[in-house]
Amino acid sequence: MAVVKPVILRSLNRSLRNISGKKSPVIAGHKLLYRCNLECKMCPFWRREDEELLGLQDEIRIMEALAHAGVSFLGFEGGEPLLRRDVGEILREAHARFHTSLVTNGWLLERRLPEVAPHLDLLFVSLDGVGEMHDRLRGIPRSFERAVEGMRASRSEVPTLISHTVTKENLDHAVKVVELAERLDIGLTVQVAYDYTTADPMSPDRARLRPTIERLRDLRKSGAPLMESVGYFDAILDSWYEGKPWRCKPWLTINIDPSGRIVMPCYVLQEYQGSLPVWEVDVRELWNRFDWSTYESCNKCALACYLEPSLFRWTDFEHLRERVIEGGLNYVRRSPRTTTRPSPGGLVQIEPAA
Repeated sequence: MAVVKPVILRSLNRSLRNISGKKSPVIAGHKLLYRCNLECKMCPFWRREDEELLGLQDEIRIMEALAHAGVSFLGFEGGEPLLRRDVGEILREAHARFHTSLVTNGWLLERRLPEVAPHLDLLFVSLDGVGEMHDRLRGIPRSFERAVEGMRASRSEVPTLISHTVTKENLDHAVKVVELAERLDIGLTVQVAYDYTTADPMSPDRARLRPTIERLRDLRKSGAPLMESVGYFDAILDSWYEGKPWRCKPWLTINIDPSGRIVMPCYVLQEYQGSLPVWEVDVRELWNRFDWSTYESCNKCALACYLEPSLFRWTDFEHLRERVIEGGLNYVRRSPRTTTRPSPGGLVQIEPAA
């Protein structure tokens, strides 16, 4: 336990305090931009025009507001975060305050790795199939090759996981992606595509999806490097096929759009459209006066950032062991880092996509 970052222990202690009924977010996701160098069928975000991107000082304002709200885990995403030339500076500041992760498509990963790896606890590389399947869903040739090259480079520098989205077109690739993760000796996280209004409808037919979810659950039970718990897959099966919903707790997660605005009530239903700048509100006060009850029985998505925290119970030892002790700490314990505060400043620049 000595190698676990103190922020992880603080988050567990704070979760215990929240049993009293007060709501505050534990996990934060922040899109640094919408722009991307790939064109994934199931994604609505690369189709949006970015507003003027925030500079480092405003990114720090976001972090300070999130830290004040009690957030312990901050994940950066896009678009493609590695298109930002200042991403290393942003991650350095984040890692001084939070358990920090990044989601990338991997195209620029090998080149940008020295800038970002020292400031990350987890790195997620999106992969939607093996070989041509991934390239077709991502819309750009050689996307699979570049992503795998990036993961081979990153796995010795930072705990690396494949992030796999199950769609109606790649159902037969889910097990292949698990096998690829095992060959690469990295982890894997899985989600099911959601049909956003401004993206191609890609969610799989429920009847055809069920055997895939059952197979992934069985692979997790047998020791496959899936980050999701067995309870995660059981909750999907119970909710979507047996009519036994899981109680969503969207207040455990807060999302911030590229302009620093809070996305409420959640990533999915709001399609990442923010409203209030996070640095202008008291998040804890907002969280405790907002009526979350409408969304508790939603069950429309299977995003792990909502489902897994919602399932967590301190009284459920098996889930505590599987999700926190065996799952989270196994990834964290290999990446103890020390960080220094960077000198803020400079205009936001975009890294060329070549």
